Amino acid sequence: MLQFNFDNSYLTLAPKLFEKVLPTAVYAPRLVIFNKALAAELGLNSDVAEEMIAELLSGNKILQGSQPIAQAYGGHQFGHFNMLGDGRAILLGEHLTAQNRRFDIQLKGPGATPYSRNGDGRATLSSMLREYIISEAIHALQIPSTRSLAVVATGEEVHREYTHEGGVLTRIAASHIRVGTFEFVRRFNDLETFKTFVDYTIQRHYPEVMNTENPALALFTAVMEKQITLIVNWMRVGFIHGVMNTDNMSICGETIDYGPCAFMNAYHPETVFSSIDKGGRYAFGNQAQIAKWNLTRFVETLLVLIHPESDKAIEMAQEVLQTFNPKFEAQWLRMMRNKLGLMHEEEGDEQLIHSLLLWMQDHGADYTNTFLALIYPEFLKEALYQNDAFKAWQQEWLKRMEIENNLASIELMRQSNPVVIPRNHRVEEALQASAHDGDLAPMNNLLAAIAQPYQKNSEFSQFQNPPADGGKNYKTYCGT
Repeated sequence: MLQFNFDNSYLTLAPKLFEKVLPTAVYAPRLVIFNKALAAELGLNSDVAEEMIAELLSGNKILQGSQPIAQAYGGHQFGHFNMLGDGRAILLGEHLTAQNRRFDIQLKGPGATPYSRNGDGRATLSSMLREYIISEAIHALQIPSTRSLAVVATGEEVHREYTHEGGVLTRIAASHIRVGTFEFVRRFNDLETFKTFVDYTIQRHYPEVMNTENPALALFTAVMEKQITLIVNWMRVGFIHGVMNTDNMSICGETIDYGPCAFMNAYHPETVFSSIDKGGRYAFGNQAQIAKWNLTRFVETLLVLIHPESDKAIEMAQEVLQTFNPKFEAQWLRMMRNKLGLMHEEEGDEQLIHSLLLWMQDHGADYTNTFLALIYPEFLKEALYQNDAFKAWQQEWLKRMEIENNLASIELMRQSNPVVIPRNHRVEEALQASAHDGDLAPMNNLLAAIAQPYQKNSEFSQFQNPPADGGKNYKTYCGT
């Protein structure tokens, strides 16, 4: 057995917050990929036959100590509130490590739940492998993320626009409490249930705010600051989440729910890949303000606990919320300075940064590789960087760098700029080979390349370049 050390604290909450449900057995579970490094971090005994792992992590056999549930939550999807819940996911339990760290162990795609809304509760193998690749890449990029322990093929067909093989992902998270969970508990439950839920969340994720003067307001402040840091990190590496609904915003500040996500090639703040984001609501450059919008929905649920007088509660919440923009802008500017090796703050830095971004936007320059061109001379050989406007900007940057410690600045740039990201076309190649052709080599090569994304390695140089056409017409789909 994998020997999870299950605790099930979520079951101590009001029964309306979840439904007990068992996974639906699959016909022929087959282990496609297993994250041994993550298993070791969790303290799991992974010296288990692949057939047994497949039985356990497909849901065919229930792990010892597990009390499976589907969690209830709501969410604003593209600005409109809906009642949701785990329609294709089942929480097996909370694993406690030897260091007393608590992690949710969740299966995605294990069959229907009471929240499936006439769906089958299944997921495609391709979409689960996609989440495995991208979530592990985000983790390697040193950005908080849910993790992927395994993907199991089900041996059964899943019918979407096309027919696919089914897959089950084992997702590891600090928890699956979302902004949408707060929305559900506040809207559809009594105040005492909501208070108990808020206390639970604070004790689990933010115990440092328990003894503050106003724990609810302190909780909101802490969550806001984590979200600012998260979004700034997404912007640093060109990541576009694609579907930033409130049910996809984790309270603990982890990147969660890798649906139509992608990485930007040519820089443009309006970049959108998601096929369902027709209006560009969740475009690359909108992510900060959408996070603020989601946080506004979050703090609305907390008003009743912030102050007994509604007007005063709104005033106190707005006072904190008004710090979002300046805090984000300060963190974003610090991040961009790091990408350019600017260790000291100078008055003209913001103009220097925006001038580069505007040049990149006007010339369709690759976001990742343009910063690498400032670190590694071979990238500068590209014809694009012989452009007179770029050379003029580069001279301004070099002049600005004269007041920096050159070696320390270059090292800071190397730590801030990944050499390898999971390029969209490489991800699609890996998924085509693994999910459709049964060839795991491209996926394993991609995973090896993104495991150490800040290290320059000639072995993985083929993963550094965008597609020949720039990927302008690339689209992502939920696919689940």
